[in-house]
Amino acid sequence: MNDHERTAPTRRRFLHLGAAGAAALAGCARIGLGPAKRRIPIAVQLYSVRGECARDLPGSLAKIAAMGYEGVEFAGYYGRSAEDLRKLLDAHGLRCAGAHVGLQTLLGDELAKSIDFHRTHGNRFLIGPGLPPQHRKDAGAWLKTAKLFNGIAAKLEPHGMRTGYHNHSVEFKPMGGQAPWDIFFGNTVPSVVMQLDTGNAMHGGAESVPILRRYPGRAATIHCKPFSKADPKAAIGEDELPWPEILRLCRTIGGTEWLIVEYEVGGVPPFDAIERCLDGLKRLGA
Repeated sequence: MNDHERTAPTRRRFLHLGAAGAAALAGCARIGLGPAKRRIPIAVQLYSVRGECARDLPGSLAKIAAMGYEGVEFAGYYGRSAEDLRKLLDAHGLRCAGAHVGLQTLLGDELAKSIDFHRTHGNRFLIGPGLPPQHRKDAGAWLKTAKLFNGIAAKLEPHGMRTGYHNHSVEFKPMGGQAPWDIFFGNTVPSVVMQLDTGNAMHGGAESVPILRRYPGRAATIHCKPFSKADPKAAIGEDELPWPEILRLCRTIGGTEWLIVEYEVGGVPPFDAIERCLDGLKRLGA
């Protein structure tokens, strides 16, 4: 469906390359193909426990680490400096798996400030969680936005950082016969991260497995969010998503560096919810 799909190598092709196999496998690694048993660390998006973090960020990080999470993704900094965030993460043995950032922080003079901030607390992934209306109003706007992200990606690359985009549900509602998700990722460079949110995608009528197959090597970080029609409060492993295949694709063709749990359903104690999701992922072999 897109240039990346048509040209991306597959494991089967590499098995037939003979003497060129080693070089081919190196290229394979660059786009994200890997062994089926490769383990991916698990983080939590702090938006899942935002109220708790606002009241007591150090205590919340301590609980998250005690559950067995290895990292966190930020969606706000609770008035903390980058230096403070780094100290808190180090104190609890956690790593920064990314941050959701406003597009305005990646443009103009603000980009240099963002690079310094994120470098200080150890973040490599600067992910857009949404866009202002003018950047997504129609198919033409999505195409221009893709080019804008390509430019941001080029400026971040020398600093070892990447930008990317996270979906809600509107990205899968066709515009001019094509989903905005495909307009965007069909026209961005491979370094632009496809942060697929599994639950949000289903709310938009899109399944994660075909998306991961269509864009190999792009899902450097992925939001593991449950989806269930039968039980809207289900945690990961209690829901209806095909988690074994999602996880297999993340390990093999996704290029996935972090599995990031996000749980947003009300009426469930937030810490209980994210612990159940982590336990569910582990039961599934993550």
